[in-house]
Amino acid sequence: GTPGVFVNLEDTIKGFKGLIEGEYDDLPEAAFYMVGTIDEAIEKAKKMAAEAA
Repeated sequence: GTPGVFVNLEDTIKGFKGLIEGEYDDLPEAAFYMVGTIDEAIEKAKKMAAEAA
């Protein structure tokens, strides 16, 4: 399996707040799969876009 990661409460709340406010609506759903923080999701989305180009 894939090892899990610990995300502290502050980062979790920051990421969730951004999600419910629509800040990350431009990211593909797959970018959120198996990542920890919202910053990791953003980086994964950038990598996915570069690979698709």
